[in-house]
Amino acid sequence: MAWIYLVVSGVLETVWAAALSQSRGFSRLGPSLLFAGALALSMGGLALALRDLPVGTAYAVWVGIGAVGTALYGMAALGEPATTARLLCLLAIVAGVVGLKVLH
Repeated sequence: MAWIYLVVSGVLETVWAAALSQSRGFSRLGPSLLFAGALALSMGGLALALRDLPVGTAYAVWVGIGAVGTALYGMAALGEPATTARLLCLLAIVAGVVGLKVLH
């Protein structure tokens, strides 16, 4: 169950990062509220995962999921460049996350 909490929390990290971007410095209410809610749920899920997983592994996986998800969101929705080099770097992060799961 800890891994489920961790993956969901990583996805929620992507949500709060995207909402933070859309909040325009907390000047827009809807994205600001989404940011706060997703942040609280993401941190709560990470805390639950830490009951059973080592902090180093859990934090690295959480950040990796959030970083890759946020970068993909930026490319898909915000027109950020999707270069081969950038995609390969994101693939390396995914490989690291999968490696941490396999080695756990």
